Amino acid sequence: MTDRHSNGPAGPDAEAAAESEATGSQRGEGPAEVESGAGSAGGDASATDAAALEDLEAALESARIELERSQDRFVRLAAEFDNYRKRTERERIDLYGRAQADLIARMLEAVDDLERVADFDETTLSKALLEGVQLVEKKLLAAFEGAGLRRVDAAGKKFDPASMEALATVPTDVPDEDEIVSDVFQAGYRFGETLVRPARVRVKKFED
Repeated sequence: MTDRHSNGPAGPDAEAAAESEATGSQRGEGPAEVESGAGSAGGDASATDAAALEDLEAALESARIELERSQDRFVRLAAEFDNYRKRTERERIDLYGRAQADLIARMLEAVDDLERVADFDETTLSKALLEGVQLVEKKLLAAFEGAGLRRVDAAGKKFDPASMEALATVPTDVPDEDEIVSDVFQAGYRFGETLVRPARVRVKKFED
């Protein structure tokens, strides 16, 4: 009697709980439902990784294409520069050749005059020779000056070691004439800013 009385009140609750558990089992709830949720989350992560990988591959492909374009531009620029260098070198050589040819053409007139002097009669050779040589000198100097050659003006000027070479000295008793060029043994010339040959001179030296 005592056992039956103590178990009595719990009977309906236990039956309800058992019935609820049975219902839940029939509906598929419980641990299986949790596993299903975890599987769904894993699928979303995989999809995100795949999308990121596709973006990275697309970026790499774009970088590869741009690199190829840059390489093509570099090759074209290198070829253009090489062609420009060769063209300017040819132009420089051509310009130099034309300048030389023009100078030679001017000098040929002086050569023609020398040939004429050689054909003079012996009776008039002395005077004709002098005139011919003077004419040749003028024409040669004119040709050289036309090409940019300039004579160093030394006679009567103060001695300049940058453009003159003193071969000798001559004494003077005038103080103001000290270091003044007395004579020019050989003319000096400049071509543009370049000293082709210094003027070889004799210089006065003041002596007490």
